[in-house]
Amino acid sequence: MTPTRTALAIILAAGDGTRMKSARTKMLHEVAGRAMPAHVVDTVSRSGVDAVALVVGRDGEAVAKACALPGVSLSTFEQTERLGTAHAVLAAREAIAAGYNDLLVTYGDTPLVTAETLARAREGLAAGHDVVVIGFETDRPTGYGRLLVRDGNLQAIREEKDASDEERKVTLCNSGLMAINGRRALDLLTTIGNGNAKGEYYLTDVVEVALAAGGSAGVVMAELDEVAGCNNRAELAELERIWQTRRRREMMLSGVTLIAPETVFFSYDTEIGPDTLVEPNVWFGPGVTIAGDVTIHAFSHIEGATVEAGSQIGPYARLRPGAVLHEDAKVGNFCEVKNGDIGKGAKVNHLTYIGDAEVGARTNIGAGTITCNYDGANKAKTIIGEDSFIGSNSALVAPVTIGAKSYVGSGSVITDDVPDNALALGRARQTVKEGRAEAIRERALALKAANKAAGQK
Repeated sequence: MTPTRTALAIILAAGDGTRMKSARTKMLHEVAGRAMPAHVVDTVSRSGVDAVALVVGRDGEAVAKACALPGVSLSTFEQTERLGTAHAVLAAREAIAAGYNDLLVTYGDTPLVTAETLARAREGLAAGHDVVVIGFETDRPTGYGRLLVRDGNLQAIREEKDASDEERKVTLCNSGLMAINGRRALDLLTTIGNGNAKGEYYLTDVVEVALAAGGSAGVVMAELDEVAGCNNRAELAELERIWQTRRRREMMLSGVTLIAPETVFFSYDTEIGPDTLVEPNVWFGPGVTIAGDVTIHAFSHIEGATVEAGSQIGPYARLRPGAVLHEDAKVGNFCEVKNGDIGKGAKVNHLTYIGDAEVGARTNIGAGTITCNYDGANKAKTIIGEDSFIGSNSALVAPVTIGAKSYVGSGSVITDDVPDNALALGRARQTVKEGRAEAIRERALALKAANKAAGQK
């Protein structure tokens, strides 16, 4: 690609998606935790475009918000009428008129296209074509428009209903994505007519228009999975499957061990360092960064969390947004951390909730401990110093601070601050009443018998 060539990407994201059977537009449905057109915005930006024009319809403001990515020059245009794909592209007429060398046309419900394929389409423009269509081969072409090529040049896009018997045998199909000579784009697009059964302006007609004006058209190939679209929830699930399969492979090639890759699910921004081991059935929500040499045991759920090297998570652990595990920390089975900072070498081993808290380095949190961080209206913070020991089944009622090298006795309810190097006990004194067990047992059995007799009447 010539460095001086400029490019505009138009993303058509005005489709209503009635077949999704949803209260919201299809364009807000997600793949890997990100709205479908936001994937496309990210991809076109990585392909080297200078600006992105997003054409929206229903829920336009929400779609635009979902697609606003850092560092991407994005403008939004509303398509108020639905008169075909060429008409949709012309909704961004103002952006096209700025005069870019290349114009990329993509679709918000085709989120798996790669930056490399889009770059190759632009290379076709740089080589002299006025239109470059992204095509794919399939042994099941029924329903797709066929790309008719002669001597390496695209001659026409033939819709199946208009194709001859011989043309229907063609297995080279149209994905709908294309690149257009930006200097000629407005002339070509405004020349497209609507003389068809639906009275719509079809973008596919741009090939015929370009050839009639003395231009040329070409084709670049993409994998079928790459240009898969979405019209219903079954197809959305298929897009998710394809995306996850790609990302799992990328993770493993980068040095991450996935014991059962098909059971691990990533989000669009999941980052994991090499030599990390991920056991089966782990789910990563958005905003997760995992360093190298971390062990994530089975059935863990992680979102919005940062985990440093040497740490261990799970099994059956949940890290919620704001969770931070420093080096060699451990959050064990059936534990939950939310907005909690777990210090270097600290251990939260079992059956514990840590919320809105700081846990100092090397501190041990006993089983069944909870930080009582919510009073029904407000959140408060718990701070636990380094090298402390919190006994099992303790409740730490925030706001409260436990000093360094302190002990909290098992079963305690701590409501006041504890100084460094202290022992805190917040429980009633044990009382033993000999012989009372028999009386309690007889009373319980008598009640059981009475209830049974009443039930038989």
